[in-house]
Amino acid sequence: MTGTATRYLYLARHGEAESEDGPLTANGRRQAVLLGRRLRDRPLSLLHHGPLPRAAQTAALIAEQLDGVAPQVSDAAGDYVPHLPERAELPADSADFLLRFLDGVTPEEGEAGRLLAGRALDLFTGPVAGDEDRHQLVVTHSFLVGWLVRHALGAPAWRWLGLHPANAALTVIRYPPGRPPAVLLHNDTRHLPDELRWTGFPPELRL
Repeated sequence: MTGTATRYLYLARHGEAESEDGPLTANGRRQAVLLGRRLRDRPLSLLHHGPLPRAAQTAALIAEQLDGVAPQVSDAAGDYVPHLPERAELPADSADFLLRFLDGVTPEEGEAGRLLAGRALDLFTGPVAGDEDRHQLVVTHSFLVGWLVRHALGAPAWRWLGLHPANAALTVIRYPPGRPPAVLLHNDTRHLPDELRWTGFPPELRL
């Protein structure tokens, strides 16, 4: 009977981009290349990315640094709101702030995001069938990184909010058979020089 093996899920937010729908900046291209070099010695066998240009370009630049790993586009790795919370789910002291942040999300967008978020859990989490461990990279966006980290930690569904991965930062989650997931790394930017860390963030978040 086929057993199960450990999945190592590598999550990376895209590099710095010119706009939400635009290509990477020069800094973003450098970030992607440096992340690819960081991952050269990892036994990656799969690379998925979201459909938007900033994720696709980041994945392509990373793949150039790897050996024989071809990028594959996945809507589940895209940029969407994974869970649209009700006020009752949220802490009373921050509910107003969080709801204002989500105010522009329509019910239709919320439902589409919910379905994609469920698909992401099916595709990218949990142990894998077979006897060989799997190492896979997903190049995505801030919201999905937060969603998958909060899922690994068993946190409430709304808690994807408030997590702020940097451009080209690396998060790694381990899914072993018969044990809970483990977040091995979160928001690691050691492969980036100081001037490429926390691009796009205000000074108080540039740690």
